[in-house]
Amino acid sequence: MGNLRAGGIVSLPIIDLRRGHDECRRAVLDAGKEMGFFQVVNHGVAEQAMRDVGALCHEFFALPEADKAAFYSEDNDKTNRYFSGSTYETVVGHKYWIDCLRLGCTIPVGSSTRDWPDKPNNFRQVVEKFAVQTRSMGMELLRLLAEGMGLRTDYFDGDLGGTDVILGINHYPACPDPTTMIGLPPHCDRNLLTLLIPNKVPGLQLLHNGEWVHVEPLPNAFVVHTGLAFEVVTNGMLKSREHRVVTNTTLARIAVGMFITPTKECLITPAEEFLIGDENPPRYRAVAYREFVRIHGTAATSVRTTNLRTH
Repeated sequence: MGNLRAGGIVSLPIIDLRRGHDECRRAVLDAGKEMGFFQVVNHGVAEQAMRDVGALCHEFFALPEADKAAFYSEDNDKTNRYFSGSTYETVVGHKYWIDCLRLGCTIPVGSSTRDWPDKPNNFRQVVEKFAVQTRSMGMELLRLLAEGMGLRTDYFDGDLGGTDVILGINHYPACPDPTTMIGLPPHCDRNLLTLLIPNKVPGLQLLHNGEWVHVEPLPNAFVVHTGLAFEVVTNGMLKSREHRVVTNTTLARIAVGMFITPTKECLITPAEEFLIGDENPPRYRAVAYREFVRIHGTAATSVRTTNLRTH
């Protein structure tokens, strides 16, 4: 279970995926209910694949601006793009201190990588290998969660789990004035499940018992958390937890994450298994994922699903 230590640091629940199936199923569900955030070890993603993708992402952001300019776009609907947080509106007196690379990847991959950057060398091959392995691990976690909640094991397969994934690579440069700059403001992810490579440079914070606390990652583990779409599907059984990223005065930070996301036309609605007459009515109205994303807007919008609640 999550453990808050002195200094405002939280140790997330740890799930060892080499444990027995029943133990993993219970542990994943308990961690999801307790915090919505947990870590997984012995997850099947090669340590070398994690190191390689992290190193290449550092190299990408170190490229001359001219090499990155071809991918720069402020079009939110563009699948593959490089952009700066300076294009976002400021929030609560803070400006964004972040550069981002977003990549879409089909599963199976096929030709979806042809519009990815071709620098540094081997970028496409390394990121593709990481994406395939990580998505496989994420789908296994969704099957464990589904089974633990009494849903059929493959409930999140198909349109809910999507056929594509989004890779988010965020670069937070060393910041001269953290009092006026923020990496990412308080938000909940809009997708189904987020899987993050841990970073040695602190920055990720979780709202825990009303206080912002630093997440302490384990080496070679993934930090995993459920998104707003997952909260709706479970009719609020598992909440999406608010989190943010703060800046660092001396060290740059790069975060690599994968977002398992429903298809755009998939209906996001509470599973029938959680609706039990007047005792547990639907707490959220059904909406296509395309509209779900629009309602929640960017990371700076409302962190909760208020606009989707039925009452």
